[in-house]
Amino acid sequence: MQLERLMNDSYEGKNGKVKVMYVRSEDSADNKPKKPSRRPNNARGDTDRSHRRDDKRGDNKFSRRDERGAGKSSGRNPSRSGSSSLRDNDSEGGNYSPWKTISRPGDEPLKEHDGITGKSQIDPEQLRRQRLEETRIYGENACQAMFKNRPEAIVRAWFLQEVTPRFREALKWMAANRKAYHVVEEEEMVKAARTDHHGGVCFLIKKRVGHDAQTYLKDAPTKDCVLALEDVGNPHNVGAIMRSCAHFGVKGVISPDSSVLESGAAVRTAEGGAEYIQGIDADNFAQTLEQFKQAGYTLVTTSSHKGSVPLAKAQLPEKMVLILGQEKDGLSDSTLKQGDMSIYIGGTGHIESLNVSVASGVLLAEWWRQHHG
Repeated sequence: MQLERLMNDSYEGKNGKVKVMYVRSEDSADNKPKKPSRRPNNARGDTDRSHRRDDKRGDNKFSRRDERGAGKSSGRNPSRSGSSSLRDNDSEGGNYSPWKTISRPGDEPLKEHDGITGKSQIDPEQLRRQRLEETRIYGENACQAMFKNRPEAIVRAWFLQEVTPRFREALKWMAANRKAYHVVEEEEMVKAARTDHHGGVCFLIKKRVGHDAQTYLKDAPTKDCVLALEDVGNPHNVGAIMRSCAHFGVKGVISPDSSVLESGAAVRTAEGGAEYIQGIDADNFAQTLEQFKQAGYTLVTTSSHKGSVPLAKAQLPEKMVLILGQEKDGLSDSTLKQGDMSIYIGGTGHIESLNVSVASGVLLAEWWRQHHG
């Protein structure tokens, strides 16, 4: 049972004596009574002042905050008071962020899974299949392009605090569409992206399904250059190639494993260019090339062997498949024989060859110059 003490003060005014009454709880030293007025009053004695000094000694920095919150909650806008108290609780040292919350309202508490905080209440087999259909991309430009072109493919997202102002629209869209996102520290971001080179943002997305040759050829334009990669698997090279393809209008890339086009390292290196490229599956590389040849494409191989034409003197066809191989061994003999035309990039000869991504940029720039320049 709370003990309450009644304190009376009197004020002299024009209309006579006014009696002011205070009620104070003895067991709540944190609840400091409001001051009734700043008007001087000689009727107050030392006893009243001593009570107020005692109150001040009982206060601390937290009780002052509580007073302010208590004053607001009984004031004009209780909802604002509630949001303010949430801000105080989340800030912990002044690092308050309006985005530092996980979306998906109504979700149950999320579980820790594979280095990622996320809801997972599905059976292991379903989770395995789901993982095969998903991939992670990272890097600011790559994720911005992804959000611009395929926001519906985003499953989950992680952000460092410093990039959130540049992803304001993405954050709003995710919250409105019940997409889970997290504002995290560096350590958790590395776990989510599985790399230190994450650029402050990581998306878990649904993989795109690669086309087969017939599907691509149905809508192929009159002037079209398709890139074919034989045994080119380095994701950084693949990413740089996709960046050049996007710049020079190449939409189709043939690869025995089109999933390499979706790898996080390749997508980041492409700096947004991956969103403009369509992978073409080639389980049988030679057969896929033959399908394009039958559809009117010229197969152009790259080789410095005898019989090749220097790029500076070559007239590149409007519709062609440009075939590139790995730097060390180049194209296989069977692929070279299958080609209709062979070209090479001239130079000093001081080095054996150019990096495959550099070579693709040079070759595609010349094709663009001849047919679109």
